[in-house]
Amino acid sequence: MSDLSMATKTKTFDVNAIRQDFPILSQEVNGKPLVYLDNGASAQKPQAVLDAMDRYYREMHSNVHRGAHTLGDRATTAFEGARETVRAFLNAGSTREIVWTRGTTEAINLVANGLAPRLKEGDEILVSHMEHHANIVPWQMIAERTGAKVVPIQVTPEGELDMASFTSLLNDRTRILAITHVSNVLGTVNPIAPLIEQAKKQGVLTLIDGAQAVPHFQPDVQALGCDFYVFSSHKLFGPTGIGALYGRAELLEEMPPYQGGGEMIERVSFERTTWNVLPYKFEAGTPAIAEAVGLAAAIDYLNNLDRAAMEAAESALLQRANELVETVPGMSIIGTARRKVPVMSFKIEGLHPSDIGTLLDQQGIAIRTGHHCAMPLMDFYGVPGTARASFAFYNTQQEVEKLFTGLQKIQRLFT
Repeated sequence: MSDLSMATKTKTFDVNAIRQDFPILSQEVNGKPLVYLDNGASAQKPQAVLDAMDRYYREMHSNVHRGAHTLGDRATTAFEGARETVRAFLNAGSTREIVWTRGTTEAINLVANGLAPRLKEGDEILVSHMEHHANIVPWQMIAERTGAKVVPIQVTPEGELDMASFTSLLNDRTRILAITHVSNVLGTVNPIAPLIEQAKKQGVLTLIDGAQAVPHFQPDVQALGCDFYVFSSHKLFGPTGIGALYGRAELLEEMPPYQGGGEMIERVSFERTTWNVLPYKFEAGTPAIAEAVGLAAAIDYLNNLDRAAMEAAESALLQRANELVETVPGMSIIGTARRKVPVMSFKIEGLHPSDIGTLLDQQGIAIRTGHHCAMPLMDFYGVPGTARASFAFYNTQQEVEKLFTGLQKIQRLFT
């Protein structure tokens, strides 16, 4: 789909070479070298993604599928090639099971609306206490329409899913389990496979929110056995405005369309409209073609890294951050699960998270502050919000140390 950088041609992992592939990282912010630690909100893009999208617009832009000309053929080939790239990334059985969406949020809304006809009063939808609002609110809206009930699975003080709570809540009224693979606040990696296994024994459908998982490791939807898996491109080092839904074909066939319009139809008359085949039944209107091309380029880029070395490097970043916590008096970590991706949510006694974020920005260090679209989890921990540093494979040990040097400076200002 796109030319790869020198750093990724031979499946190597050299963080200094890799950083050269991300143009945005070389700039200064507020007179300081940028230290970008807000990857959980949106990751940066390698040059390969920028080039792929530029090439699409320069050489092949056209609408897809029905253009009777060369540009239409080029665009369609690139667009459907991108779908195949996503299929392979998730190890889905067929491209029929890969639906383009605007991102994780739209994908969850699509599934929630599609499964609504299966729900009735008294049915239950299990979510966890650590969910992003995008995996709570759509289910609440569907529950209000159908008389179903959204039931939260508890988490432990350490930020792990309470398996005893899950087991006790799973019953003959449960219809759907919708749960995050990785918490955007805690970094916790949930035990998805056994959760799905238990749910399947009860005939419960499963949706996995993979938005925070896919930047750090590659899921296998067939091995997991989930019914639906969703993610966003912009967290996977691709462009904004696009994401993907994996859904088992037999379930997608049963589900009604989410939106109506062009592309998703087979035939339209004033008497009756019939739907297109999968996956197009769920893709009304002109799709995000350039963005699909960019997402495929991002996946190609990742596929040409040494993924094991990448994951080890990210683990080392989190380990170094944990080692430095004691150097900042009054600092405490929210979420200490045994298995985590490199995400650190924290608070510092006497400091508001937003002040921490603003003062770090003055030092060129970008983090996220607030409730992180996870208000129920904030309520569980009894805090209005946290500061969050989220690391990616292009971050360095020196950047981790700069974060803590910055926090030490802030802490001294208020003591």
